[in-house]
Amino acid sequence: MDNLVLGFAGLGALFALIAIRVPIAYAMIAVGLTGTVLAMPKTELGLRIIFNQLKDLGYAQFSNYDLSVLPMFILMGGLASRTGLSRALFRAANAWLGRMRGGVAMAALVGCAGFGALCGSSTATASTMGQVALPELKRYRFSNPLATGTVAAGGTLGILIPPSVVLIVYAIIVEANIVTMFAAALIPGLMALLFFMGAVAVYVRLFPGSGPSGGPVERAEMVSATLGVVPVVVIFGIVIGGIYAGIYNPTPAAAIGVVLVGLYGVVWAGLTRAAFVDALLETARTTGMIYLILFGAELLKIFMARAGVPQAAAEWMMNSGLGAYEILALIIIAFLIFGCLMDSLSMVILAIPFFWPVVAGLDFGLSPADTKIWFGIVILIVVELGLITPPVGLNVFIINQIAKDVPMRQTFAGVMPFFASEIVRVALLVAFPAITLFLPRLLSN
Repeated sequence: MDNLVLGFAGLGALFALIAIRVPIAYAMIAVGLTGTVLAMPKTELGLRIIFNQLKDLGYAQFSNYDLSVLPMFILMGGLASRTGLSRALFRAANAWLGRMRGGVAMAALVGCAGFGALCGSSTATASTMGQVALPELKRYRFSNPLATGTVAAGGTLGILIPPSVVLIVYAIIVEANIVTMFAAALIPGLMALLFFMGAVAVYVRLFPGSGPSGGPVERAEMVSATLGVVPVVVIFGIVIGGIYAGIYNPTPAAAIGVVLVGLYGVVWAGLTRAAFVDALLETARTTGMIYLILFGAELLKIFMARAGVPQAAAEWMMNSGLGAYEILALIIIAFLIFGCLMDSLSMVILAIPFFWPVVAGLDFGLSPADTKIWFGIVILIVVELGLITPPVGLNVFIINQIAKDVPMRQTFAGVMPFFASEIVRVALLVAFPAITLFLPRLLSN
């Protein structure tokens, strides 16, 4: 069999395995190993190559210093979810915004953005904030679609507001500077929060009974709630502010964040030994899962490179007669489709190595370094849309497990205004790359 045909057959087998719910890491390892053996002229030669690669592939992959930042930020998020910081964020946001029409939903979005900045995980943000915000949204008689849709969509804010696990993984894959990617993500991340709040404001005016105001808040509650969020602001300022100021790089910053959140939990939030151990075990499980997916992606990449699939895809796109932005639109559509099959991290690890070489060869009027940054931010937004896109929408499933009395179709209906606002944001960032590149260029001067 021709190696190129074998490569595309391997891709078909990979998606078939994913479709029947084989864990993506195992699917990539199986396809990568089998494909490399079959792509060799002799089976014995293929097996020899595989064994030679396996001798040092794992060490070469995981001894990468940049990867050490992942377990630190994951542990920081795990501790944050066990110290009541999510509740403090929502309480403060609700004190300031709750009096507005739809204000409690806006407060939930602000809480999601703040907690996402601490934990860096979209699904963790949706799960944690869902348990905090949904009871309050129901208490104020918000409609089911708006209440559940707000929290499901709010979880997606975690992918761009630094630190973000998926953003770090993207930077490692394309060999971008993590600090620069953090800087590039900040303005688009804040745009998402403002656009989502705008979507709530429009929704409650189109459907007046869907999101009433929460009423006035007493001065004592306002002061207490505001003071309660000070630790979050201080921790975020020390961790992210120190990175932007060039005082330390992301790995020590993440370690500092773990210490600060841990101290807050022990001194003020009653963090127990059992909760701390549980956070450590969760960090080990999540980190192991990410590393195994990265290992599988490396094996798959070796097979695909030998089969010539990335080169063939790049050549087809270059010779298709399509312009740079038309090719970018096709890639965005492909990522939206992938979002119906897998989670955001798996999408980035699997698809970026295929599409980035294509994008790197296109002319968007930007330098190669700027293209790497701008494309990453745009595509990560699209990746995160997969978490609220029917029929899968992982965040929707998470919220459905919390609000079991709300039909899933209502939650999908509730996320549509946020989905529409995300399409507008993607269009703006594609049309005006300077929005993404402003802060990195400012900090580099």
